Amino acid sequence: MSLSSVIPVLLTLGAVAVAALFGWFAWDVYMGRPWTRDGMVRAYVVTVAPEIAGRIVKLPVADNQMVHKGDVLFEIEPADYQIALDAARAQVARDQAALDYARANEGRQATLRGEGWVSKDVFQQSASSLHQLQAAVAADQTAVAKAELNLSRVTVRSPVNGYVTNLLAQRGDYANIGQNLVSLVDSDSFWVDGYFEETSLGRIRDNDPTTIRLMGYSQLIRGYVGGVARGITVVNAQPGQGGLASVNPIFTWVRLAQRIPVHIHIDQVPDGVRLVAGTTASVEVGR
Repeated sequence: MSLSSVIPVLLTLGAVAVAALFGWFAWDVYMGRPWTRDGMVRAYVVTVAPEIAGRIVKLPVADNQMVHKGDVLFEIEPADYQIALDAARAQVARDQAALDYARANEGRQATLRGEGWVSKDVFQQSASSLHQLQAAVAADQTAVAKAELNLSRVTVRSPVNGYVTNLLAQRGDYANIGQNLVSLVDSDSFWVDGYFEETSLGRIRDNDPTTIRLMGYSQLIRGYVGGVARGITVVNAQPGQGGLASVNPIFTWVRLAQRIPVHIHIDQVPDGVRLVAGTTASVEVGR
């Protein structure tokens, strides 16, 4: 057999071998190692609302600013709450003075009654006044504790390490109780949800290593599988107008696989990669 006739055979065998190698690689990527481009960066968002009402007099943070746990986010005008505390303390002092007098008077009444100078009714009135004032002082002390608590709440601090986001409050705004004024993206809570097809779940195990690629970055993020969601919303289970199941007809020959959230813990974030909740991620399990 001449060399000219062998070369085409060798080229054909080489092309077949390369095609088989690429086919095996594609099978390993698509079937051997579960992956999805339908992933999303997630993070917990902490909403901060005042527990007292008043005008905002200090707002030392700015939108997108990094804050640490315990940093001041805003401060509410304290004058009204300081006045309420002073009034509560004055009430305690007044009722305490009356209680001291009633206690001394009750002691004198007890001595005189023992000597027969005071009737039983008069003594009982003195004892009743003493008990009422004791209750009044206890209530006053509770009012002082409440006023001190309210005064401590004029300064609102960050409960987590995180980033201020979508800040719309301004100094001078009037803050109402329970009104969301500051939202914080918890910087210690980032994770990735990979929405894998249900046909891939059998090859995903807890603690499997994962590789995450964010759209817009070439660097890879390392993580591991933290768990698989145990349920998703079933649209056909929603009752219709008559209370019966509302089943949507399906006319396709091939039924699409459901996508199930898989929680991915993040181990390492390369330098230069900024995690942003809601951004797109590709996730591969097994490497």
